[in-house]
Amino acid sequence: MQPLSSTADSTQLGTWEGMPASQQPDWRDHAGYEEACQGLASAPPLVTAAEIRQLRWSLSRLMTTNAHLLQLGDCAESFYECTPRHTSEKLSVIDRLGDRFSELTGQTVVRVGRMGGQFAKPRSQATEGHGTLTIPSFMGHMINSEIATPATRKADPWRMLWAYDASDRVQQVMRKHRQGNGRVPTGEGPWSSHEALVIDYESRLIRRDPDSDDLYLSSTHLPWVGERTRQPAEAHIAMLSSVVNPVGCKIGPTANPDSVLRVCDALDPRREPGRLVLIPRMGRDLIQEALPPIVRRMVNAGHPVVWLSDPMHGNTVKSRAGLKTRYLTDVITEALRFRDILEENRQHASGLHIEVAADDVTECIGGSVRTEDELQRHYTSLCDPRLNVEQATELIEVWAKGTATVRS
Repeated sequence: MQPLSSTADSTQLGTWEGMPASQQPDWRDHAGYEEACQGLASAPPLVTAAEIRQLRWSLSRLMTTNAHLLQLGDCAESFYECTPRHTSEKLSVIDRLGDRFSELTGQTVVRVGRMGGQFAKPRSQATEGHGTLTIPSFMGHMINSEIATPATRKADPWRMLWAYDASDRVQQVMRKHRQGNGRVPTGEGPWSSHEALVIDYESRLIRRDPDSDDLYLSSTHLPWVGERTRQPAEAHIAMLSSVVNPVGCKIGPTANPDSVLRVCDALDPRREPGRLVLIPRMGRDLIQEALPPIVRRMVNAGHPVVWLSDPMHGNTVKSRAGLKTRYLTDVITEALRFRDILEENRQHASGLHIEVAADDVTECIGGSVRTEDELQRHYTSLCDPRLNVEQATELIEVWAKGTATVRS
């Protein structure tokens, strides 16, 4: 791993340099690797330290006011949909769903988009078959192309610079939206978020706040670490523990309380409200056994956690035609079981982390998409299936109204 430029702090790299890092692209022998990394290290920040402080303050208030957090957007962002028009359409969906959530609950809703940098995806399989060929899996536009050929699936470090430019375009529209819409207080967003997967990209966008002297990750407001990369002794946790951004952490069904506590101790050793967002994604059938002991351990350890349900990733199945899909009933069931578990442990269930498209897609079954046969009508996701706005609205309404008919 190359040292950071003077725009950040090269001494900080020692905390994760040489540590294992899962799910990383194999591109260091590429002729453009050094130049791409240097370009990122000298680039202006995509988000500001002041914005991050504002979000942390808003998240800290969730702990005391029973306000909510709604985090939503594409599974994998597309370079081709980072125009002002596409971004404005996505922000309109965030506003619409956030407003509905607020209307039903009577509470403030902090809005966060999976956008402005969600260009890298971990994969369960490094390769996939296409006819007689075995080629690298698609890992998001930051790493390779969705086009399935050996050449286009080769990891290309120049794509990090393309991802930076695309993120910058999205962030500019989001910033204007926050400052100019007048509909909700600025602290409610919408803010940006993405999985901080590619160490080469994220580490070179760490900057120092001249006002506080703190380090912050300037690629996004709210980074998260995934279930596959949250090991306490690996580079992702070490890197994110060095910055002051709020940090999310996905938790799968095989997680145990001790391992989750080690991650939380690394990311939030001072137990600061607004710092730590835990996002269980366990599946409707496993969450009832897997989540309660983790919640109890966090409470006993004194970690002030923003608890957010991801009811989608643990409920992915394949249709008869081979398309990945999710059943809305499963998604709703996990979300409600999550909320029940938090309430039983006297913790605030802060909200939802969901994958939602701005278009009227047919990728998940439920609501307007009645059967598997309808999935192919408008299935456009680059990776995992997303809810359409109608389906997402139903989920939010069920959550807010406390409907219990699908929990059993």
